[in-house]
Amino acid sequence: MGEGAGGSGWRRAGFAGAALGVLAAGAAAGVAVERLTVGRSVRRKARLALDATGPYGTLRGTTGRALADDGTALAYEIDELDEIDGTEGLREAGGTGGLGPAPVTVVFSHGFCLSQDSWHYQRAALRGRVRAVYWDQRGHGRSARGASQAGPDGLPVTIDRLGRDLRAVIDAAAPEGPLVLVGHSMGGMTVMALAERYPELVRDRVVGAAFVGTSSGRLEEVSYGLPRAGVDAVRRVLPGVLRALGAQAELVEKGRRATADLFAGLVKKYSFASPDVDPAVVRFAERMIESTPVDVVAEFYPAFAAHDKRLALAAFRDLPVLALAGDQDLVTPASHTEAIAAELPGAVLDVVPDAGHLVMLERPGAVTGALTGLLARAGAVPPGEGSGNG
Repeated sequence: MGEGAGGSGWRRAGFAGAALGVLAAGAAAGVAVERLTVGRSVRRKARLALDATGPYGTLRGTTGRALADDGTALAYEIDELDEIDGTEGLREAGGTGGLGPAPVTVVFSHGFCLSQDSWHYQRAALRGRVRAVYWDQRGHGRSARGASQAGPDGLPVTIDRLGRDLRAVIDAAAPEGPLVLVGHSMGGMTVMALAERYPELVRDRVVGAAFVGTSSGRLEEVSYGLPRAGVDAVRRVLPGVLRALGAQAELVEKGRRATADLFAGLVKKYSFASPDVDPAVVRFAERMIESTPVDVVAEFYPAFAAHDKRLALAAFRDLPVLALAGDQDLVTPASHTEAIAAELPGAVLDVVPDAGHLVMLERPGAVTGALTGLLARAGAVPPGEGSGNG
């Protein structure tokens, strides 16, 4: 029996939406071999079981909302120094509550098609040890879709816009005291944009920065492990295709759900490198990525082609910096992280073996250790808590 026009349309839209959306997010091609040998119903049951496995994405803090300069509501959460369960020991957000000078606040910015929950392991390790702010970029997680992007005449997102969003979060959640800025992938680009627009903020308050699996520019050189000619052809048509898919987002989302097996293979290939990643972690990453609507993907995609913040790195030249990447990252290759480190005399370069783009989930011990080392150099934790390579 045929699927009918509607069914085939869903399937075509689903394959396109999954492939294009995940490529833009950094999770793009290939299906795991086991998909060919395990029945669909078994895979579906396995996904449901994995959804109920582990604590991933369950850590919560004291919630807040910041308003971007275009009125977009940005969700953030604070883990206080003396707060373990997110409900007790609350101080006034960003203030000292009369308890002395404001502590160092570590602000975590996540990557494209992810959320603040992508820092799960690092958050678990640092709770109670540092004051930390985790936030969701516009259109991601619990943050609202960008007000500037609403309507038929909506504007695409820019990395500069994300830098202004980060400033709004800092003003709301940590308006005083020293800062350590941590960014993964698009989050690292957001940190660079903040520095470019608000150099005085970096000069006066930032005491350290971590750039994880990110890039300061020249993303047009990234091939995602695919033949160059094919990647160049996709880049030429992708903006128009994404706009078309975004215009029929409901259809695409139905198709993407119908092609869940393909989607899972794409996520695993472009997010992780090692074969021994916990399947529950892989499924956790898949859920974060698949929760990003295709119209949000379409709004963000042009920002990466235009991204060039190499000059903005100068703001961090005299600070302790961590530049970390997985050695098999196909999305923002380690060479881009090496280029960031080369610009910053105070940078420690850490290329993690057998790790892909979501290195903080794939090799959490290595990332947390290196990050703790940075925090020790920045004075946010006692020196003895730093790792040997940090």
